[in-house]
Amino acid sequence: MELQSATIRNIQFAWSRILDIDEEEMADASTRTYRESRDSPLLMFVSLFGKGVLVGPAWAMAAARTLTDAQLARHSVLLELSLPHNGQALGEASLFFCDTVPPAAGPSLPVSLGRNDAVMLESACLPEDAEEAGLSDTEHVWILMDGRDSPARPVAGAGYDVWAGALAHMGVLTAPGERFRGHALRVSQLAAEAAITAGLIPQWRARTDNAASCRTALRAGFVHAGSQTSVILPSAGI
Repeated sequence: MELQSATIRNIQFAWSRILDIDEEEMADASTRTYRESRDSPLLMFVSLFGKGVLVGPAWAMAAARTLTDAQLARHSVLLELSLPHNGQALGEASLFFCDTVPPAAGPSLPVSLGRNDAVMLESACLPEDAEEAGLSDTEHVWILMDGRDSPARPVAGAGYDVWAGALAHMGVLTAPGERFRGHALRVSQLAAEAAITAGLIPQWRARTDNAASCRTALRAGFVHAGSQTSVILPSAGI
């Protein structure tokens, strides 16, 4: 499955706004772009459709010029660069997008749009998983409910926030005892289809070490397009 050229242009435009660089620069994969930001709370490297962009303080720009894009995409490399400046680990993630959604797969269950059900689902999951998905804080949310229990019990959910007026940045979460049953696939497809209907491009960000999330993204019709790697800079602006 491939993304349409118009979709790629819109993704590039949205990310040019997120990274605060020129739209034409974002579309030019022949050179790396450096955006110096003295007060940036993050040192961040984004690779998208072969284009590399580094955002951070001047010391990071200088240190990065001898490194390849593949090196900068590694969290360990950015963390090492930032250690003299008290950098703290944040993470390395893959970016996926889609502009068409395959027919819904997985078991069909009742769907709730209630935020209380999202909170209930989060309470059944590990705190780090719930925090990564951020489901109860998203603007739009879908929760699959198991109606065999009384009251009905949430088993999986997906939601999205709108980024840069064009991207539906998704979060997906499944209860630990309900994994590997197709629930995440089905609910993510429901959310992605709703986003496309609303004129948005679904975006899925998964930690590179989360193989299950990456597999689900691909099965749901998403296409891998790049990565985002970040470390926290507590001393930004000092």
